[in-house]
Amino acid sequence: MQKIKKLLIANRGEIAVRIISSAKKLGIKTVVIYAAEDTQSLYIKLADEAFLLDGDELKDTYLNVDKIINVAIQTQCDALHPGYGFLAESEQLVNSCAENGIIFVGPHADAIRLMGNKIESRKFVKEIGIPMTEGVTGSPDELLKKVSQLKFPVLIKAAAGGGGKGMRIVYDPKDLEETLQSTAREAKSYFGDGTVYIEKYIEEPRHIEIQVLGDNHGNVIHLFERECSIQRRYQKIIEESPSPTINNDLRKRMGEAAVNIAKKVKYNSAGTVEFLVDKDLEFYFLEMNTRIQVEHPVTEMVTGIDIVEEQIRVAEGSVLSFKQEEIKQTGHAIECRIYAEDPENDFIPSPGKMTFYKAPKGEGIRIDSGIDKAVEVPSNFDPMISKLIVWSPDRLSAISKTEQSLENYIIQGVKTNIPYLLYLLKHPYFIENKISTGFCDLHTEEIISRIYKAKDENGSRLALSAMCLYILHLNKIQKASNIWKYIGFWRPVIRLPLKLDDKEFEILVAQTAKNTFELHCKDENIQLSITDISENKVKFSIANKLFNAFISADNNGKYYITINGLNYELERLDQLIDTGNPIDMEQGTGDKHLYSPMPGKVIKVNVKSGEKVQRGTILLVVESMKMENNIVALNEATVEKVNVTEGERVNTDLLLVNLKEIESE
Repeated sequence: MQKIKKLLIANRGEIAVRIISSAKKLGIKTVVIYAAEDTQSLYIKLADEAFLLDGDELKDTYLNVDKIINVAIQTQCDALHPGYGFLAESEQLVNSCAENGIIFVGPHADAIRLMGNKIESRKFVKEIGIPMTEGVTGSPDELLKKVSQLKFPVLIKAAAGGGGKGMRIVYDPKDLEETLQSTAREAKSYFGDGTVYIEKYIEEPRHIEIQVLGDNHGNVIHLFERECSIQRRYQKIIEESPSPTINNDLRKRMGEAAVNIAKKVKYNSAGTVEFLVDKDLEFYFLEMNTRIQVEHPVTEMVTGIDIVEEQIRVAEGSVLSFKQEEIKQTGHAIECRIYAEDPENDFIPSPGKMTFYKAPKGEGIRIDSGIDKAVEVPSNFDPMISKLIVWSPDRLSAISKTEQSLENYIIQGVKTNIPYLLYLLKHPYFIENKISTGFCDLHTEEIISRIYKAKDENGSRLALSAMCLYILHLNKIQKASNIWKYIGFWRPVIRLPLKLDDKEFEILVAQTAKNTFELHCKDENIQLSITDISENKVKFSIANKLFNAFISADNNGKYYITINGLNYELERLDQLIDTGNPIDMEQGTGDKHLYSPMPGKVIKVNVKSGEKVQRGTILLVVESMKMENNIVALNEATVEKVNVTEGERVNTDLLLVNLKEIESE
């Protein structure tokens, strides 16, 4: 047994923070690496040492094995933990660690090579008698020929993939070729391997995975299951344990199958065996992830086992701390992944600067995050900000507690999926466990509509009320910078012109008592009382009902308000703010869709000057936050000029393509 004294964490963000926590419990010093965009990140402050990796691309930083190993050698680390993503399933990294006498906190290279490749792992698992779906493999040309063996719909997957990346469903054979190409590109971008395969797609499946742990002494156990059926674009967004779907018999059989697979591959770390479960409760092997999973906290919450600590102890040579019969599931845990994205705009990534950040706290509430304050959200990483994990004695109370926690999770300045998660949890089908991996596809439009309805019905008056109270009390909550802030408002009736989510309002405000006000807006009188106010919070009541409003502002005169988990954007129309030069949307065709929807990198240019394009033609592809975004022509046109090249980084103020619309005769 070799005791680890110093650990290099070859990752970033929340998983780096998570690993540091377990390492500290074991008395292990930590070293982290970081790219320039992560200079202010929390994990850098928590680690004992931090080293900057020069470079603008991932291949130069978090994906550069040579640089990472050199840092480990330079800092005299005797072990390395890869976290998840990036190099977590890199056989090259494992071998480089071995060559340099560094303990790799993860499975051996043979397990990663075999189970990390989806084609080889399926072949291996089939040989040991684990049920799975039918599939075909080969080059893109071979796949186009072989796919006739399968019935549509089919699922295209990256052979070296994981984490929901590099996956597409194809319902129509005519879409197969283009989808093969885009999936191969994404696979190459994420995993350095563009190989893909095709399998039969099971409709309305449940996605259920088994957490396994193995050591170097032949012991393998499982920590029961996680239900991961709530997914968007094959990315899990809500996970829970225990699964509300399976019975004890199926739980036992799936656990035994997962352990059987892990034993056959001599697995010696934390890993996850993933299955699909159909309507008849038959299960099929999907893949094995040879790393810690994003959603591991829900398992920790119901079993009480620190999975990262077990990983480290196993890497040191220890025997597993638990026997199978000693592990129990207690209570119910739910995890929500918090993303910087805009659900009301097709979930487009939302990089940018936060104006306010406040995480919920309380018994049974856990936040795994790479931040602890408002920060800049970069555009070149996955958009996940954090994970909210909640434990309660049973599923219904866990759902309720998660809803309350989401309502108290305040992130302003950038769009997030918090309102979407909140109203998804409120959906009766989720509560009744009428779910599948297609739940979001079926119900997202309805969920977004419910968000709009909630904001329109009562939310607008609450947001306007909170904003008025905030403005009237600025002199109390901010340091005076001019005479008007210092003396405050003094007229008996104040007129406040405001814009709320692109709608203009004129509000008349009168103070009727010390902490009581009357607001008049669009023929409605609102009586409200203020209970408390601070720099970022207004506590007030309407008709004896108490509300908490969180408020912040950016440097461009925009205010952000969160009430009951819903977000509003407001502007004061009585202020003149210099916001710089606006984008000239009249340039070129005047179509704003020809600008990048967010900062990113051009990964493909499909057209050239002089070329005629049809409506719907994909002109180029911009990647941002690990998502491909197609820039398309809305009408028949001629390409006058392409203003960017492949590999170029772009912002939202650059016109990507000049088009001249072809007038119909």
